[in-house]
Amino acid sequence: MAKNSSVGITPLHDRVVVKAAAAEEKTAGGIIIPDTAKEKPQRGVVIAAGPGKKDEPVMVKEGDTVLYGKYAGTEIQIGGADYLIMRESDILAIV
Repeated sequence: MAKNSSVGITPLHDRVVVKAAAAEEKTAGGIIIPDTAKEKPQRGVVIAAGPGKKDEPVMVKEGDTVLYGKYAGTEIQIGGADYLIMRESDILAIV
């Protein structure tokens, strides 16, 4: 798999690089949420995906919007931007 030009990182095996969606700024009723009360987002966009394991190819692809567990993945910083790198099994659904 070639190196992803937009991020400059290629995940190995069944790993996936995800750019987390921005945290909600307001509630549905219009109340502004302070920074201390914001929840960690559980939705993001796949930036890069590894080739998968020997007998199990990766199901997600670049550009997919996914839902993942609250504590899934490891936070990394590349070029000043924050990303998560996680196993494909940590992804719950493709939206």
